[in-house]
Amino acid sequence: MDVFDLVRREIGSDRSGRGVGKLLRAGHLRSALELLEGASSAALVTGFFVPAADAPETDGPGGAVALGRALQRLGRDVLVYTDPLCLSAVAACSRSAGGPEVRPAETGAEVMKASPSMLVFIERLGRAADGGYYNMRSEDISGFTPPLDEAACAAATAGVPVVAVGDGGNEAGMGNFHAELSLALPDYAGCLSVVRSTAAVPADVSDWGGYALAALLSISAGRWVGAVEEDVDAMLAALVGAGAVDGVTRLGEPTVDGFGAHVHRDVVVSLRRIVEGAAPTN
Repeated sequence: MDVFDLVRREIGSDRSGRGVGKLLRAGHLRSALELLEGASSAALVTGFFVPAADAPETDGPGGAVALGRALQRLGRDVLVYTDPLCLSAVAACSRSAGGPEVRPAETGAEVMKASPSMLVFIERLGRAADGGYYNMRSEDISGFTPPLDEAACAAATAGVPVVAVGDGGNEAGMGNFHAELSLALPDYAGCLSVVRSTAAVPADVSDWGGYALAALLSISAGRWVGAVEEDVDAMLAALVGAGAVDGVTRLGEPTVDGFGAHVHRDVVVSLRRIVEGAAPTN
């Protein structure tokens, strides 16, 4: 079993029970990695607001920061974008791990203003067929979701590749799996995103997809550029301190999608073990 299959098993074994991670294939990771390695600059988009808690959720920023920081360590120019409602939490998360600059945006055009050579969505809502934005409870939260997914269309027009990571099927870029997920989740089909990407990574938890791609970048780098256990704790503490909540429990505690910090630390450790077993890193 090669490194991509091992990573797939780590982040796509359906531990969340949503069924989305089961769609992950080694080829999805390979395609995403090739695009990331070929990029000279990147714009990463994250941030998912939870209206019922009047707060952003903890999933997404950690994975985006870890991946953005890995790209920076490889010499790429990186910016992270989120909407104003999520800005303070995402910025705090990035500062806690020495990650990229975080900028606010309310339109896709603002995200593409710096002309990045790569666009990455991690746990960012994408519009459904009716134009609305829905959470996993099938609630329309369009009024709390500035249309940053418009950047995917702008990127396609400009010939800029788009990588996406999601765990529910309602995220920007996950439209690649719309047909399969509509069959698997018929009651949720109307909420699924139709926004497509060049390469999509369905994962059990979106953060894990970001951690996995950062880990895989370490292979060609010849040194570890991914996340470590301390990053998980620092980023979760920063997110909760800035008012973020778990999107599943809606509680302001250091958990992501109902999984405690120790589970996320274990994922980071396992990913490093897999990658370092595949190729020597410093």
